[in-house]
Amino acid sequence: MRRMAGRGFLAAALCFMLAGCASFMPDVQPAARGAPPGAPVTTGGETPASAEHKRLVGMFGGEYRAPAAETHLNGILARLAQADDTPGRAYRVTILNTPAVNAFALPSGNLYVTRGLLALANDSSEVAAVMAHEIAHVTARHASQREEAALTADLRRRAASAVQSRERGEEVQAIEKLSLASFSRRQELEADQIGVSTIARAGLDPYGAARFLEALGKSTAMRASLLGGKGGEDPDIMSTHPSTPERINRAIAAARQIGAPGVGAAGRDEYLNAVNGIDFGDDPAEGLVRGRRFVHAKLGFSFVAPEGFSLENSQQAVLGVAAGGAEALRLDSVQAPAETPLDTYMRTGWVEGLEQDSVKATTVNGLPAALATAAGPEWKFRVAAIRLGPEVYRVIFASRSLTAETDKRYLAAINTFRRIPPAEASSLRPLRLAVVAAAPGDTTQSLSEKMAVADRAQDVFMLINGLRRTGPLEPGRRYKIVRE
Repeated sequence: MRRMAGRGFLAAALCFMLAGCASFMPDVQPAARGAPPGAPVTTGGETPASAEHKRLVGMFGGEYRAPAAETHLNGILARLAQADDTPGRAYRVTILNTPAVNAFALPSGNLYVTRGLLALANDSSEVAAVMAHEIAHVTARHASQREEAALTADLRRRAASAVQSRERGEEVQAIEKLSLASFSRRQELEADQIGVSTIARAGLDPYGAARFLEALGKSTAMRASLLGGKGGEDPDIMSTHPSTPERINRAIAAARQIGAPGVGAAGRDEYLNAVNGIDFGDDPAEGLVRGRRFVHAKLGFSFVAPEGFSLENSQQAVLGVAAGGAEALRLDSVQAPAETPLDTYMRTGWVEGLEQDSVKATTVNGLPAALATAAGPEWKFRVAAIRLGPEVYRVIFASRSLTAETDKRYLAAINTFRRIPPAEASSLRPLRLAVVAAAPGDTTQSLSEKMAVADRAQDVFMLINGLRRTGPLEPGRRYKIVRE
């Protein structure tokens, strides 16, 4: 969780609380594409490529240093470069310090993968497929093509608005939106096909692409399920990415044209050696979720959600869901003038539907605070604002029915918000991946019981190991687990 400024979000609070989709390797467009051909050469100062690198690293939690993983990934990139359709282009990897599953490449030669993606992948061919996919976007000039298509669509919309009726202009806009979405979907499928061919030419298993896409789909479904959403994926015609099942089927078909399973090297042992010991999940500096507890080392506070809530930490806020989506919470922060009393701040307009008579100044574990309730057409809210240092932390609970008992639970949770001492903050450590060999008699259940995961440990174990069914494990085969 990072500090989030802004006003007027409560009307859409539930949408934002329950919204969110696992990152799906979007194309991140560089703000600057470098100097045009023939431009004068300058010396000194920061280049557009280095500035863009710093910006992206800052956006994704900073650079994560894992020498063994970096060496392994750069070795894979060297193999991909030799097999690429455009020889001579070199890439170098940067691992980003975020549990989100994401990757992207820039024309500068910088390629980025998150440690969340490394935790999800299971062998060298899977992570190679991801990197080859992202490189394909660059070599196929997808970013430039998409930009040109967007400019053309914008010109058409403006022309329609100028010379035709408003209704006709809106119709053209809707058509262009569908056209751009279809254009982007075609690019994703093209990048998949190029990626499968490239890793096969590099001597790696072309079926790795399908395996990773399958894991990605399961990861998305699990995340949605934990946050009270649907357990599956509904293809969206407006989406810029094809649905995961479609991509899996096409990736398998492309691999079959190359050969039967086993045609290339998976590189599983080498990959497990490379990722053994990397951090898993949240960074303490950005806040840790431990079951129902959220604790933030840098900001120096902790909070415990009511029984039954599942929490997720995002860059904007901590989100929580309970009772199958009938209850939700959001914890974020803003900066407010120190001289503004919190009961006054509560009335500044950021809470829509505020019940004015409910506003009450109070303290929470010695910290200045204010409480209130709010009501919308379908949801009732319990709201708190708590000041800690320069930040005001906002806790919002939403319920279909805010009964006295429900409100009592929410107030009890609000009163768990406390400052943590520096010694406690410095003692916080991230979870880590550990690679262990299955002993005779080990099962998915027995190894998942060794996992330091609060929710659905067996499902997480199967997800990060690419397992499709529960039951006995192969003795001596190595698997990833999550440890303190």
